[in-house]
Amino acid sequence: MKIIKAFTAATILAAFFVSCNTMKETSNNTGWEYNAPKSGGFQTQNAFTKTTVLKDEPRVVVYNATMDLTVKIPDSTNARLSAIAEKHKGYVQKLGTTYSVIRVKSENLDAALREISLLGKVTYKTVSGDDVTEDFKDLKIRLENAEKIRSRYIELLAKAQNVNETISVERELERLNIEIDQLKGKIGSIAHLSEFSTIHLNIKEKTKPGIVGYVFVGIYKGVKWLFVRN
Repeated sequence: MKIIKAFTAATILAAFFVSCNTMKETSNNTGWEYNAPKSGGFQTQNAFTKTTVLKDEPRVVVYNATMDLTVKIPDSTNARLSAIAEKHKGYVQKLGTTYSVIRVKSENLDAALREISLLGKVTYKTVSGDDVTEDFKDLKIRLENAEKIRSRYIELLAKAQNVNETISVERELERLNIEIDQLKGKIGSIAHLSEFSTIHLNIKEKTKPGIVGYVFVGIYKGVKWLFVRN
């Protein structure tokens, strides 16, 4: 038990120093105008040390676009949205008569938005980028440290001298395995959202004039023709 207690104390102390370092680099997510991201990676040092993002490394940015679109036939519009998503190496998340969501490769976001704008009349459009570089870096540090601590617990398990020590180490290993799986899930989610930009589309069907409306349309066109002729 003395071995386990000593190891646990050392682990907690090391984790405390890591937390102090990473807290200084707490993320401040900011919205900003769209710039197509470039590919890149991160370099990590040994366990219990800071991970450094080099100046020439790209930021990890999650892009979101929202567009209000007035169209003649919503159903045919969704079919074309599916084709646009596939063309730009993305996929459909949701298709509806009034609201649809597709994802495209981030480097193709501009091109996809241009093609979507041709499907109808755009009444609203916004594109934003959420910089999650520091969050991503922090998760990578925590994952690296957790994996190294797990390796040391596995070594300690082989040195356990009785059942109680074995149970204690196995309990810590179980906790670490859960933490590692959660961290990998978060890292994977951020990486995916950074790779694929999300486009939200509010779809509105173009209003057709009634009988009285057509009369006024005819009068307007007639008057317009007279003015043009004169």
